Amino acid sequence: MRGRWASSALVVLALVLFAASLSRLGLGVAQVIAAEGQAEPQGEALSDPGDLFEALRAREDRLAEAEAALAERQAELQAAEQALARQMTTLEQTEAQLAETLRLTESVAEEDLQRLTTVFENMRAEQAANMFAQMDTEFAAGFMARLRPDFAGEVMAGLDPLQAYAISAVLAGRHARTPRE
Repeated sequence: MRGRWASSALVVLALVLFAASLSRLGLGVAQVIAAEGQAEPQGEALSDPGDLFEALRAREDRLAEAEAALAERQAELQAAEQALARQMTTLEQTEAQLAETLRLTESVAEEDLQRLTTVFENMRAEQAANMFAQMDTEFAAGFMARLRPDFAGEVMAGLDPLQAYAISAVLAGRHARTPRE
């Protein structure tokens, strides 16, 4: 008897759960219809399948519109991404051109400095010393570092001792702040 009672209880429990799920399904459909602004009393919502169909059709239309908007936004983002890629390419090309221009400028400047150093070295030491005496100490030290050591010594000997000392101090301290390690 006990087995029959348990079996009947299980059937009743299954029917109750089935009825509850149907009830929830009906509530879900009613919510869809309410969301469409066409809410009807719950009892009537299930009675007219046409309204449910229309509500689902309207929702499908809204989803299609949202999907189209997303596709349009994605196309805009792709276009922006392509424009950014083109700008990056242009920027990289411009940077390469600038680097080349700087390299050429430095090369030409170095050639000019080398030529002027050669001019100084072709002067007599006394003439060069007179010119170096008129230069700013930092500027003079820069050229002095480029001169051949024997000629630089002759020029320094022809300078005022205080000026020669200042140029020597600049030359000695040029790399004082350079990291040693």
